[in-house]
Parts: sequence; structure tokens; C-alpha cells
Amino acid sequence: MQIIDGRKIARDILEQVSVEVSKLSFRPIFCDVLIGDDAASKQYVAMKAKTAEKAGFEFRRAEFPKGIKTEEVILEIKKLNNEKNICGLIVQLPLPIGLGTQAVLNAIDPRIDVDCTGKANADLFYSGKPYLSYPTAQAVMAVLDSLSLDLTQKKFLVIGRGQLVGRPVNYLLSAKGYEVEAADGKTENIERAIMQADVVISATGHPKLITGQMVKPGAIVIDAGTSESEGGIVGDVDFDSTKEITGFVSPVPGGVGPVTVAMLLSNVLKVAQSILPLK
Repeated sequence: MQIIDGRKIARDILEQVSVEVSKLSFRPIFCDVLIGDDAASKQYVAMKAKTAEKAGFEFRRAEFPKGIKTEEVILEIKKLNNEKNICGLIVQLPLPIGLGTQAVLNAIDPRIDVDCTGKANADLFYSGKPYLSYPTAQAVMAVLDSLSLDLTQKKFLVIGRGQLVGRPVNYLLSAKGYEVEAADGKTENIERAIMQADVVISATGHPKLITGQMVKPGAIVIDAGTSESEGGIVGDVDFDSTKEITGFVSPVPGGVGPVTVAMLLSNVLKVAQSILPLK
């Protein structure tokens, strides 16, 4: 059994990002829009701010009250789109109830939509012509690459069909020619599917959905799901019961999460290096 060290993978990526940022003729701005006063969201934004600044970016936090209307948020985002040196603009999710989430996300200029939450970048991604790619999906692929294993004959199971993780991960794996099965928490006989998979990637947000008795001995288990439980952050995988069964397993926290932030900042760097109109 080997525990995947996501923090080390992230550090390696961010070291290179920092080198490239230092070569730029300007300091790129990464902006995170935070609406409301959700404690977990504030904590996550603070962590991204610290990481971004350490990598050489200027971080900007745009905060708005919980009661703001969708139209007002869209107007503020359009103002941010046009600010000088903005190379990355994201909206912290989830948004307060009552706001039109997709309308807000679609207001971000696709050229700086580094989270790929808007429709324009999603369409480009699935057409095989991505301008930017989903950070968590990139993180999962980076984690798999870090293992330096031949996975061509392995059977993959992706649990979760979400827009930001499950669906793009499935797409990227299939594009590499891997045998991939998609499932979610409602899939019949999901326990059997998990047991048969050589590589399990889970992104459901259901705490400890996968236990040690469900996985194939020696399997690779990548936990890309997070949820709050008992005052802390936990993953989809019951780490304690799976760590002695698996060949490789990623923990939560400290696994896919740090790599996701590194990939997000890699996207900001990409925008900064080549601010071009979409073709």
C-alpha cells in the first residue's frame, strides 16, 4: 500500500508555475468572487489566496453580501472581466440559494474562466479543442501520471457524473483509450462494479461511500470527493479501512485537493502567457 502525497505533487507543479510567472513582464491577477458568509468557502478562498501569492500571482478577493441579486452579480463580474491584468476569475461555489448559478458562471469571460465553469469552455473541452481544462479533472490525471504505472490494461470506474469532476475525468480517460465505466451513488450493484475495477476514481461528495471491503486488493483508489463531517473535511473513501487493501490510495485532505489548486493556478499562468481571443 502506498499513500499518494498530493501535497508533494502540487509543490512540484507550483515550483514550475512560480518560475514561469517570474518570467512575465507583469504580475497576473487571480480573482475569486465570494458571495455570502459560508465559513468553509471563506477558508477555501483563504487557502487559494496564500498559494497563489506564494506562486507569484496577485490575489484579489471580490466579496458580496448574501442578499445580492443574480443580475447584480453578473454586472459585477462583467466589470471584473475588463480589469487590467486579470488572468483568472472564478466564483466560489456553492452560491447562496436564490442565485442563478449557471447564469452567474456564464458571465465570466471564457478567456479567464480558469475553473471552466462556463458553457463556452465546456463546449470547447468536449469538442476536443479545449482553451482551458477542468482543474480537478487535470489533478486526477496528474495524480495518475505521478504513479508511473502502465494502466493500459486496467479497468477504470469513475463514480460521480458531475460537471466539474466526474464527467470530464471520464472524457479524459476515454480519450486516452482506457476502458472506463461511469457510475454514481444510484447505480445498481455499485459494490460489484467497485470490486471489479483496477482503478476507482470517486467524486460524489458522499462521505465514506467506499469502504475497504468493497475494493479489489491492490486497486488504485483516487478520492476526488469532499464533504463536511463531524466538523472536518472527509472524502468519499473510508481511508482507514481501505489503506491496507489498496495498492495506492489518495487521502482527504492532502490528496487531489492540493493538486487541484496547483492546476487552477497553472490555468491562470496559461492565460497570462497567451491572452488570445477564442477561435
